[in-house]
Amino acid sequence: MVTPLLDDNQLDQKGLENLIEHILSGGVHGLFILGTTGEGPSLKYSLRVELIKRVCNQVDGRVPILAGIMDSSLKESVYIANIAKEAGVQAVVAAPPYFFPVSKVELSGYFNQLLSEVTLPVYLYNQPTLTKLTLDVPLVRDLLKKPNVIGFKDSSGDMTYFQKIKSLVREHDIPLLCGPEELLAESLFAGGDGGVSGGANVFPALYVDIFDAMAAGNFEKAMKLNEIVFMVSNILYSGGDYGSGGVINGIKSALAHFGILQSNHVVSPLSSACPFTPEQLELLQTTINNR
Repeated sequence: MVTPLLDDNQLDQKGLENLIEHILSGGVHGLFILGTTGEGPSLKYSLRVELIKRVCNQVDGRVPILAGIMDSSLKESVYIANIAKEAGVQAVVAAPPYFFPVSKVELSGYFNQLLSEVTLPVYLYNQPTLTKLTLDVPLVRDLLKKPNVIGFKDSSGDMTYFQKIKSLVREHDIPLLCGPEELLAESLFAGGDGGVSGGANVFPALYVDIFDAMAAGNFEKAMKLNEIVFMVSNILYSGGDYGSGGVINGIKSALAHFGILQSNHVVSPLSSACPFTPEQLELLQTTINNR
């Protein structure tokens, strides 16, 4: 879920309320807040805390909530995890720390300490593009032995890696989720259990329909729907020189266009920009409505 903002210091409270109800009305099975698309590591801590509390209060147990605790400081990750537990979050999501180069031994030590201090269940999050670190197979094998590791999210886009991790998580009967939404149908076909799809902020039912089609064994329908996901990607995420911010810009701009958010503001240092024309978005909406 994106984090609705009016500026760098202020949540878009009305937009947040609208967004939660919009996403849940599409039939999603859970919310992941303060992730990459949610700009988690860029938000000041008071905003992270406010968001967690507001989301938990509004969702009120209707679906599970996962909260990202990604940070360069282990202790701040633990702090946010504690806040999340008090607010009613079901599990937290932990990626490797960023900025300093970290050896395999240090990365193992980091996660072992984090898992010993965080009392909520934990999803491991492999995000090598942004953290510059990969949760390699031997490390994952060791971490999955920890009782509070209950899931894994892979955003590498490497399906060979995905298959290796799938073999490991099957031994522990925990879910494996795919980050890149363009690979949602493919990852489900390969034995994955679901996806964490940014486009579901805007078109939640589309992604739920892909999941349902795969669950029903209707692979042809799922692949046809996945073609629309590529259309979503091509229109919403074509942010030019905006890098990772292009995805967030596209999602927030679409939500603002449809009146769900009051603003498409993206927190600094990323810039707020609309990567599509209204005509492109209306074409996309028509295609989805006719699916």
